[in-house]
Amino acid sequence: MRKKIASVVSAALVVFSLGFAQSNSGASRSSLQQTSRERGGQHDFDFEIGTWKTHLKRLQRRLTGSTAWVEYDGTTVVRKIWNGRANLVELVADGPAGHFEGLNLRLYNPQSRQWSLNFAISGGGTMSQPTIGEFKNGRGEFFDQETLNGRAIFVRFVISDITPNSCRFEQAFSDDGGKTWEVNWIATDTRVKD
Repeated sequence: MRKKIASVVSAALVVFSLGFAQSNSGASRSSLQQTSRERGGQHDFDFEIGTWKTHLKRLQRRLTGSTAWVEYDGTTVVRKIWNGRANLVELVADGPAGHFEGLNLRLYNPQSRQWSLNFAISGGGTMSQPTIGEFKNGRGEFFDQETLNGRAIFVRFVISDITPNSCRFEQAFSDDGGKTWEVNWIATDTRVKD
């Protein structure tokens, strides 16, 4: 059993470290420079600058087998900072479960060509553990490792179905090393015309 747990943990660490590790070898540096020329990433979130109508669904209790969702409707405003190397997202929504205010500071790292997504809620007073990742083929995937109720979990945040006037956000948790994922947050945004 101990060997199996060690194997799962090792595999998970390899998956997460692939996006964060950097090599000092000349071949890797050359490959990194070539990839950088092919695709920067600094402007990955430019599509989202502006004001959006947001419909949000949130799972009430995460990783408990619950199927009870609460829904909110509101507005998301996304502002570009530092010529696109960062942006600030403000979400305000209301629903049967009450009023919700969230803030997301997204920061671009030009060395790794990845983004960190740093979320906070108005009543929390601190930023969450950042999810880190990038866009590939029109889909953004961001990951981190956190604890929930004293247990280590993986967090995955996905941005998909991107069009000029709509996009989808989905957060999921895994408590089995990424074998299975439970979606606990879904937001669909529709652009507000100027």
